[in-house]
Amino acid sequence: MTPRQDDSKEDEKDGESNRLLPSAASPSSDGEESEEAAYEARDKIAIVDVDEIPGSADGLPLDYVPPFSWKKLWMFTGPGFLMSIAFLDPGNLEGDLQAGAIAGYSLLWLLMWATAMGLLIQLLSARLGVATGRHLAELCRDEYPDWARLILWFMAEVALIGADIQEVIGSAIAIQILSRGVLPLWAGVLITASDCFMFLFLENYGVRKLEAVFAILIATMGSSFAWMFGDAKPNVIDFGNNFVTVGLLIPRLSSRTIRQAVGVVGCVIMPHNVFLHSALVQSRKIDPKKTGRVQEALNYYNIESSIALLVSFVINLFVTTVFAKGFYGTKQANSIGLVNAGQYLEEKYGGGVFPILYIWGIGLLAAGQSSTITGTYAGQFIMGGFLNLRLKKWLRALITRSFAIGPTIIVALVFNKSEASLDVLNEWLNVLQSMQIPFALIPLLTLVAKEQVMGVFKVGPVIEVSSLPQCLADLSLTCIIYLIGA
Repeated sequence: MTPRQDDSKEDEKDGESNRLLPSAASPSSDGEESEEAAYEARDKIAIVDVDEIPGSADGLPLDYVPPFSWKKLWMFTGPGFLMSIAFLDPGNLEGDLQAGAIAGYSLLWLLMWATAMGLLIQLLSARLGVATGRHLAELCRDEYPDWARLILWFMAEVALIGADIQEVIGSAIAIQILSRGVLPLWAGVLITASDCFMFLFLENYGVRKLEAVFAILIATMGSSFAWMFGDAKPNVIDFGNNFVTVGLLIPRLSSRTIRQAVGVVGCVIMPHNVFLHSALVQSRKIDPKKTGRVQEALNYYNIESSIALLVSFVINLFVTTVFAKGFYGTKQANSIGLVNAGQYLEEKYGGGVFPILYIWGIGLLAAGQSSTITGTYAGQFIMGGFLNLRLKKWLRALITRSFAIGPTIIVALVFNKSEASLDVLNEWLNVLQSMQIPFALIPLLTLVAKEQVMGVFKVGPVIEVSSLPQCLADLSLTCIIYLIGA
């Protein structure tokens, strides 16, 4: 074959790939990217082809998907676990413990299916990020008119601030517990607020170092709440009265527990997390012109995200069942919340080798610290994507953190003397998350089904339609129950 024929065939391949996939933003001629990007090219992790014969890649078709490799799965592991932190933040723990104390095991089925629906949403978010090379906030900026873009940005910021208040307050409560009350709530808020500098420090050492820290925090949560589960010994074996048959397999919902049901859904599916995951998956270097490479990345991210959310579900299950076993049907059930949960656990289960109060405090601190850092991360992507801001990392982190720290300090000072009021606030913040879900979910479903955006990786109508009930249910349940005071 002559060189001219080789060039012609290569041009034909490039044309085919450009037709099948949307074009990603490319760097400008001066070496800097023309628009705000989730990750600079130099910061992305290169995926080493561990299964290919050296020199054989040039002869492979563009749609070739390499066989499964455990080493490659490890290379892609990270973004899904960072995403799963939003399923484990203090707002989730608040919803878990109240659902367990008030509803017993009866809402575990809702927790399971809300997590499953959350997984579907996060897989669509990852698909959008990988296939387009851009995250959801950037695409909303380009695909929607200015008025719609500004509304979506405002709603995303409101949801993020609400989540951040819960995360920072939760971490501050943990610091208060572990300091034996020496540090007041406002001091814990200031300590937690400074974590953005820790985040910047870790990010300078590379994405994998940051992901390793989050793995340690998730392991800390898992160990703490598993220890609590072992101390409480919820019913597992007794058929007909255990959480597996009563809670997971038999759907039940009563008028007395519907408020907790809305809270469970609202705290599991976080709007800012939809924006976050579509950006996190871009930390790996993937050639968007090769459909096989894109499909390979999607396959690994699907596996990793499923494992991550399975871990988060088990941790949430531990918390719900511990409080269901200890407080369901008791006089404390209606008064228990994030602030006094440790004290109630201590009174119920005693000190032991290691007091359960401090086990709870350690798990809560890990949840609060990890979620505040990912909240800062999400805030950078949301603000930078919607507004196309090219700012230095420290400045973007400072602005993002300032958006939430002001309201959080006010909350800490106002509610410091009233535990009951702080718990009610947390419940309303979970409701706020439910109301904000449509403003993230509808753009996601619209864009991921759009061929001009996704190319051959657009989803079919079945997946798109199956996700809409979640959006409508969250909005309608929240409005009906809380606006009419049911």
